[in-house]
Amino acid sequence: MSRPPFLTLPPGARAYRLATARGEFAVHDARPAGTHRGTVLLVPGFTGSKEDFIALLEPLAEGGLRAVAVDGRGQFETPGPDDASAYGREELALDVLAQAAALGDGPVHLLGHSLGGLIVRAAALRDPRPFRSLTLMSSGRGPVSAGQQERTRLLIHALEGLGMSMEEVWREMRRLDAEQGGDPEESILPTEHGAFLHRRWLATHPAQLATTARQLMEEPDRVAELARLPLPLCVVSGAEDYAWPVPELDAMAEELSARRVRIAGAGHSPNAEEPGATAARLLEFWSSLSPTSASATAPSAVSSPEPPR
Repeated sequence: MSRPPFLTLPPGARAYRLATARGEFAVHDARPAGTHRGTVLLVPGFTGSKEDFIALLEPLAEGGLRAVAVDGRGQFETPGPDDASAYGREELALDVLAQAAALGDGPVHLLGHSLGGLIVRAAALRDPRPFRSLTLMSSGRGPVSAGQQERTRLLIHALEGLGMSMEEVWREMRRLDAEQGGDPEESILPTEHGAFLHRRWLATHPAQLATTARQLMEEPDRVAELARLPLPLCVVSGAEDYAWPVPELDAMAEELSARRVRIAGAGHSPNAEEPGATAARLLEFWSSLSPTSASATAPSAVSSPEPPR
């Protein structure tokens, strides 16, 4: 899971519930103090929330962009139903389209992290007109890596096969992290950060987790469809990634003629691990686009990887 570096909203940002045609969604909304150069909708990944983008809000607003991060249905502070079908890919894509429409800013830049990348590409493939560009962050062409699929199967089995509670699953995950050499203390000790991660986990709907976990293991390769989108595309990742290998992301970006950005020093969550560099590179991409580039022209082939480490 992504671990946001801090939890306090920056000056000028506010938390509220965004009313849409498909219900209300908890958001963090940061608006620029000066010239408004556009709006970006930030969609979090598996086990994540709007807080995963909290460190991007201020630099994006300073760059002239209204930045809106959202909890999807069943994620953290946005409630969701018990019906697993409500969390299917197309249902979540319709939510994103409704969120973009509710912002009332015309076409928006759309960014999805990890699972969020699979959701936002489904939204753009369904209807690209509400978007100025599409950015896939740490999100690949199809299923996650074999190692992550095994961990995901264990989670589904715990939730559905064993009928474990979210609290029981949380403790089991922490135990496995410790056995595998991880450091579970930040998620267990009574610190502000650890308490947030625990609270977020418990507030996430188990049906959302199980359904989207299957999506991570079964997602089809949609690169050929994406390549036909009339949107500028960008593929962002850290220098390393455990969910989708970086060489796979490189190849995907090339096939998409997408701008390729690698963030030095970051792993699967450059938005939380290296937010300053990530915001700067995103602003470079979005600033390079004309207001009419969203649906009028296809993206040009631009490659801008970080030097090898």
